[in-house]
Amino acid sequence: MPDTSGYAFDNTSERAGSRYDVLESTYDPVTFARLAELGVAPGMRCLEVGAGAGSVAAWLAERVGPDGSVLATDIEPRWLGELPAAGNVRVVRHDITQEDLPEGRFDLIHARLVLLHLPERQAALDRMVRALRPGGRLVLDEFDCGWVPVLSAPSPESAELFERMHDAVMGVLTRAGADIRWGLHAYGALRATGLAEVASATWAEAWVGGSRGIRLHQVNIRDVGGQLTGDGLTDDDLERCLRLLDDPSFAVNSYPLITTWGRRR
Repeated sequence: MPDTSGYAFDNTSERAGSRYDVLESTYDPVTFARLAELGVAPGMRCLEVGAGAGSVAAWLAERVGPDGSVLATDIEPRWLGELPAAGNVRVVRHDITQEDLPEGRFDLIHARLVLLHLPERQAALDRMVRALRPGGRLVLDEFDCGWVPVLSAPSPESAELFERMHDAVMGVLTRAGADIRWGLHAYGALRATGLAEVASATWAEAWVGGSRGIRLHQVNIRDVGGQLTGDGLTDDDLERCLRLLDDPSFAVNSYPLITTWGRRR
């Protein structure tokens, strides 16, 4: 199946595995706590869209137990190879921008950092809403990439370098069709679909140079580095920024993870 999603990052290379490692180690505790609060329970039928390396799908499978089920979908399911061992999980290659889902089937649908990348995000959102059973809940975890302030830096020049680099990476995503502030826009989008009880909550922390979370910026810079020099950055700029991200005197706010949810009437 060709990738029609517009996703700017390469999700087939080893860098994709590194990106999943960072996202899981940083954001899984937040996602799991939020899903637990929202009542994921034994016997539920769940859909994990854009399942990545499968950590959320695996958590859902344990939570819903043998009487429940989890359908884990991704346009590149190579990272999901271990999931079928859970017994109540099915892995399917699926493009949410192009292919329909079974309608009225799921008690819970979750997607993390999927819709912000998709030019066809509204069509994807509509498909997910239709796949909910009445009373079923849709939960989206998305970034607001527009609020990433530098908290400390070894010099004003180094802070400015990071900001230029980050703007350039966001430019690559935007040109590929991403809405880098989708986390901020998801609440209104869910209300517009007619879902009830729409709500949201936001989580963020400081990322210090050399820490676990800040590796996400390093992975992203390396992934799209060849496209950044067209934005006035040099190879030397890329290397200096990568070194800056290892400097403990540098700190930047993490991407805010905005969880938005609602129920189908």
